Amino acid sequence: MDVRAHVSVIFHLDKCIGCHTCSVACKNVWTDRPGAEYMWWNNVETKPDTGFPTRWEDQNKFNGGWKLTSDGKLKMRCQSKADTFLKLFYNPNQPNLDDYYEPFTYKYEDLFTAKQGDDQPTAIPVSLITGEPIDIKSGPNWDDDLSGSPLYAENDINLDKLSEEERNMMFEVERMTMFYLPRICNHCANPTCVAACPSGAIYKRGEDGIVLINQEKCRGWRACVAACPYKKIYYNWKTGKSEKCILCFPRLETGQPPACFHSCVGRIRYLGVMLYDADKIPAAMKVPDRALVESQRGAFLDPNDPAVIAAARKNGISEEFIESAQKSPAWKYIMDWKLALPLHIEYRTMPMLFYVPPLLPVMGKSENGTYTHDAKNFFTCLEKARLPMKYLASLFSAGNEQIVEGVMKKLMAVRYFKRWQGVRDIAEGDVQKILREAQTTPEEVEEIYQMTAIPTQYQRYVLPPLQREEAIQNTCSPEACKGCSGFSMSPTVMGERA
Repeated sequence: MDVRAHVSVIFHLDKCIGCHTCSVACKNVWTDRPGAEYMWWNNVETKPDTGFPTRWEDQNKFNGGWKLTSDGKLKMRCQSKADTFLKLFYNPNQPNLDDYYEPFTYKYEDLFTAKQGDDQPTAIPVSLITGEPIDIKSGPNWDDDLSGSPLYAENDINLDKLSEEERNMMFEVERMTMFYLPRICNHCANPTCVAACPSGAIYKRGEDGIVLINQEKCRGWRACVAACPYKKIYYNWKTGKSEKCILCFPRLETGQPPACFHSCVGRIRYLGVMLYDADKIPAAMKVPDRALVESQRGAFLDPNDPAVIAAARKNGISEEFIESAQKSPAWKYIMDWKLALPLHIEYRTMPMLFYVPPLLPVMGKSENGTYTHDAKNFFTCLEKARLPMKYLASLFSAGNEQIVEGVMKKLMAVRYFKRWQGVRDIAEGDVQKILREAQTTPEEVEEIYQMTAIPTQYQRYVLPPLQREEAIQNTCSPEACKGCSGFSMSPTVMGERA
């Protein structure tokens, strides 16, 4: 048993209001630099839609992540030993600028310097790359709230597994719905970006599993961009280096949550430590798609187990980390309550960012001009959900609908139980039946409610201050170096030596 500690993140989608405060906070802190204008280390997508970059989930086009071969081995989709050298010079799996968007600004000075005339002066959009006027056709969140759009929503690749009838029903007016999907780097436990880098510039920190890029070693081959199935690594065209979300490790080292976490209006984000057995990682991702969620759970270790604690101490994991793992909200959501699921685990990178799926509105139907819904059977609305279970399973459980249904039943049980407590419009016997069907108890429901609805900041973020990186490297100020800070003894800033 090779016990390791890993920072894990939970996003509760039922609480996300799509305000994009997280995206703006991250942009202002890290990527408001030349060459990084198009980068959104944190972005919020509306689902169903094509995402950012466009159709990033289409691995037939981008070939990211791992694939399980017929002989039971994991191989990278994007390259092999034979073609790695050739793809240094041309890689057909690379997303281009059109898949993102051409970054732009406006000529605000025209509002003040325009000559006097009969027309109101306007600030025309100009490209941040060429400086020339541009006709804006896309952006980082161009399809925000367009859940019924035939251009965006209907091209969501997760709809491909639905029948034609199910697809058509989704876009009826009465059924139309949406939810928000915030995305950052997953800081995977089995990352393809690390394996693909020919320069060995990408690495995982041993103490917390955060994936970073050494800017001194990076040569801008961009193999990592193609390898990442979530397309969360970006190429800085100004410095010629790749960059990505660093989980605000300079903040973590001082005991503060990342900027996107700290600014989150809906308080959807949780941060904690998970202990896992590194010896189980290779085998955990070699099982069939439908078994991947349970296989990943099987690699996690109980932080209260005396044998695990002893092995963790032997591996040099500090008492503070062990204590944080025991109080971790991530452990509760992933293992105790089994409510949090990984995004597209079929890519087999073992993402350490988990989502609590949204409990969408109950399906209704319109008959004779009257809108009604059937609430006689408590869980029948799952079969008639506005977003089919197939769709949510495609996102969060590699197509295993039973796992998603189990999560939804438990989330519904929490609502029914709290409604019974407050309103008493449901018979107590029915409530007990609901809890049994959802495989939960009143005590567990109260714990879920407390952690979901009224947690304190110290319950949502349980992580000790991290100092190892700071002790090893003489880092420059994060405010000055932005995305380059902490990766080398003399980081590159704006293309020049600091």
